[in-house]
Amino acid sequence: MKALICALNTKYVHSSLAPWCLKAGIQKYSPSVKCEVLESTINEPEELILQKILKKDFDIIGFCTYIWNVNLVLSLCRSIKKNRSIKIVLGGPEVSYNAKDILEKNSCVDYVISGEGELPFAELCGDKSIDLISGLCYRNGNEIVVRPPFISQENPPLPYGEEYFSRLEGRIAYLETSRGCPYRCAFCLSGRCQEVRFFDTEEAKQSILALANSGAQTIKFIDRTFNADKKRARELFLFIIDKYGSEIPEGVCFHFEIEGDILDDETIRLLSAAKAGSIQMEIGLQSFNKDTLEAVNRKTDISRLCENIKKLIALENIHIHIDLIAGLPYESYDSFADSFNRALELKPHVLQLGFLKLLHGSELRDRAEEYSYSFQHEPPYEVTATKWLTNEELNRLHETEDFFDRFYNSGRFLRTVEYISKSFENAFEIYTELGAFVKAKEKTRSLDELSWLVYECLVAHKEICADMLRDYMVLDRLATNRTGSLPEFLKIHSPKLKEILNLLEKDSKTKRRFGVKRAITLLKTSNSAVWVDYDIKNPVTGQYKLNEIKI
Repeated sequence: MKALICALNTKYVHSSLAPWCLKAGIQKYSPSVKCEVLESTINEPEELILQKILKKDFDIIGFCTYIWNVNLVLSLCRSIKKNRSIKIVLGGPEVSYNAKDILEKNSCVDYVISGEGELPFAELCGDKSIDLISGLCYRNGNEIVVRPPFISQENPPLPYGEEYFSRLEGRIAYLETSRGCPYRCAFCLSGRCQEVRFFDTEEAKQSILALANSGAQTIKFIDRTFNADKKRARELFLFIIDKYGSEIPEGVCFHFEIEGDILDDETIRLLSAAKAGSIQMEIGLQSFNKDTLEAVNRKTDISRLCENIKKLIALENIHIHIDLIAGLPYESYDSFADSFNRALELKPHVLQLGFLKLLHGSELRDRAEEYSYSFQHEPPYEVTATKWLTNEELNRLHETEDFFDRFYNSGRFLRTVEYISKSFENAFEIYTELGAFVKAKEKTRSLDELSWLVYECLVAHKEICADMLRDYMVLDRLATNRTGSLPEFLKIHSPKLKEILNLLEKDSKTKRRFGVKRAITLLKTSNSAVWVDYDIKNPVTGQYKLNEIKI
């Protein structure tokens, strides 16, 4: 038997772990089966992907299926069946809870694996009787046999091997040290069928070292709540901190998803010793509305959560990413605006505005009628209206999200963001206005045009001083754009600039280092100039150091 496992990622930089987990399962449970992994992206032409697949020699093909690739996967399955008489298997979160529907509507699909796939896929490839394979869904004549998601009672085999590492080539690497989740969030699948189970800690440490030395610059832990076991989390944090700069190369960054309100002071003190830029934290807020949190089964201590986020940000060595979700029960437009403003007051490095998707198998999808949800019936199943949010309001939030992601979350406008926060009482209102203004006037997606439109919109407000706004935007552009170039509306043309550059060159302390680009500009609100050398940037904020000189 020859098996091909196909993973279609969103981007090349993402190195999906799932196909390698399946291959490790085959090597452990059905070692006589020959197995190959084929990776591609959803951005490649479908015909090109199909030809890559058809060039392979295999008897059975398995697809790792998610909301972002399921339509492409099904289209490929139809084409494959026209060219080859082989078995096609789908697995993954997108098909685990709607296997019957997939099999009814797609005759090209022979099997669906619901739940964990390492053992069931290996047994299927190893010719075990299909009626004895847990989690396997299939046709039996006119009947469709659907089994509950398979949850293994043992730890999965390690997916890491020479072939996996050879394909990383600096891409984002993923590490799984636990499965399941102790929480039962109504919009998520991670805790739907299983309690969290933790894998061997010493094995996790060895995987950390192997991935850190693989050439990958970012290693994302895919544990749904990494700090569910506080003691274990501290042990792994301490391991990374102790080994960083020796057995773990400088420049590698570890990304964790954590629950903010269960973070304790001992862990925060430990994290204070982490090298700047070595750790990122993603923390799900989702909402500040208590009724909303209760409806989605999140028992969150909001006060403690906010305090912990503030403490982490105050360390200045960890990049903090927090999330809000629009479309949850009881979350109105005004309620979401309040959640946005309260989240922004925490000053995270990234505030992600997400939109609720009714995933197959999630509690909220099961209760869609009860909550009067309107949503897309094709992937990604995004909510388009609720009892509390109209379609028009959600569209307005999409405009805000698009602008906010490019402006705030880009990290390119830190000083301008701070000026906006001090100038307007309601941040949500001004960002909504900016989002609508940019959407209506923007002709390209260039940074220069975005900068100009922000300036044009803001200077119309009495709260804004045009010269001060100009200076903050100049500082932001110089601190983040290593070309040193400024759009014309921010430039000041003056012979003083050349004089200042000559003065800097004469001083041994400020003389430009060989090969390092330098930029300089005058400020309008003070008798000074600002210059920057593009050599070393802050690993947390991505900013280059600005230097001021009085004139």
